[in-house]
Amino acid sequence: MDHVNYPLEVCAGALAGRLSKRPARHSQLGAATVEFGLLLPLLVLILSGILEFGLALYDKAVITNASREGARAGIVLRIPAVTTNEIRTRVLNYAGNSLVGLGAASQVTVDFPVQTDPDHLAVRVSYTFRGLGLGNLLSAMGSPLVLTSTTVMVRE
Repeated sequence: MDHVNYPLEVCAGALAGRLSKRPARHSQLGAATVEFGLLLPLLVLILSGILEFGLALYDKAVITNASREGARAGIVLRIPAVTTNEIRTRVLNYAGNSLVGLGAASQVTVDFPVQTDPDHLAVRVSYTFRGLGLGNLLSAMGSPLVLTSTTVMVRE
């Protein structure tokens, strides 16, 4: 096999031609990083919104069950009759152990709407949801997110 010695200029020109024609993927390497950096705050915002919305729904279910527990405790026939303070204590114990919040703790309020029918007992539980973003955003607009649940049961 014959071995050909090419001049140095020919070899350098061929090498320069190869280096100047880089594939397109090498020129796009940083684009994906920049696009990810631009979209990351949006993705974090969406995920935190999903988390807070889920916590608000969970807290709504907790206060609904707390109002049911209070109404159940109040309709039971007992001598002496169940007082409103006992019902309130039952609701607060249930809600206080189960509510989940990311922000500052909020007060759970229990009241008994006026019923014209003495055979029914109504228990209303209210809770102001304060999350990290959703609750603070709504509070800043002037209307905090107040979760309310009312249960009406027939006295036995």
